[in-house]
Amino acid sequence: MSATPTVGWIGLGAIGAPMARAAATAGLPVTAFDLNPAALTALADVATPAASAAEAATGADVVVLMVATPAQLEAVLHGEHGIVGALTAETTLLIMATVGPAALEEAVRSLTWTTSRIVDAPVSGGTARAATGDLLVMVGGAAEDVARARPVLDALAASAPVVGPRPGDGQRVKIVNQLLCGVHIAAAGEALALAEAMGLDRGQVHEVLGGGAAASFMLADRGARMVAEDYDAVKSALTIFVKDMGLVTEAAAEAGQEVPLARTAAALYRRGDEQGLGAKDDSIVYRLLREGPAD
Repeated sequence: MSATPTVGWIGLGAIGAPMARAAATAGLPVTAFDLNPAALTALADVATPAASAAEAATGADVVVLMVATPAQLEAVLHGEHGIVGALTAETTLLIMATVGPAALEEAVRSLTWTTSRIVDAPVSGGTARAATGDLLVMVGGAAEDVARARPVLDALAASAPVVGPRPGDGQRVKIVNQLLCGVHIAAAGEALALAEAMGLDRGQVHEVLGGGAAASFMLADRGARMVAEDYDAVKSALTIFVKDMGLVTEAAAEAGQEVPLARTAAALYRRGDEQGLGAKDDSIVYRLLREGPAD
């Protein structure tokens, strides 16, 4: 493999699209695929569009998967138009989606006879940081495989620490990350809802508390969206945390660890999804808490 690996990119969603653009802008040759033709067209100025996931993967040194769910991971690998036949023993598969340890490890087992070069690398940071190559990437994998994927990781991340030697270790750290993020968003919504219920100006409360011990990234970021109540300008859809908090509670059950705050937050996200709000920005948890459960 050359110092500049060729990249097959599969998944051009809200995070995947700016990530793929950042990789291509950094000088990596990217061939991309997504089921949404508009996403491919939007990236055509910097990446070569492929007609299928298998075509994107064929001949690539590193194949990046940035899908949304475990079911999508399975379909991309082994579905009717899956990539498994395009992979070789020399392909490095870089799974950057948040799918949880169980799905990641099942994918590794299913590819035993195809490639063992699998790097687990879920991301955190949001769309803005994805566009500037400033993400945090939590990397799990063998040293040699990580080294092969390193040019891609470096193009996408401000920090890409190796958190363990096994594919799946990255997912485990991301589970902890998402527990904190999911609980913090819910806590920000609850705090601002309480402030308004007590007759306070939620915007002023958000500003004041942002400079003290109660400050957090989620209070600053999601809190600002809660103050604005612009839930249609979606930067992170509620449905993502429905999925991710489900992965958190599943992993906690498997580990035998009590996570009462995560379970409470997970129930809040599910409530919003059941009310048809899954496609709204996740800051809409503020409105759910302010208005209370639906009758």
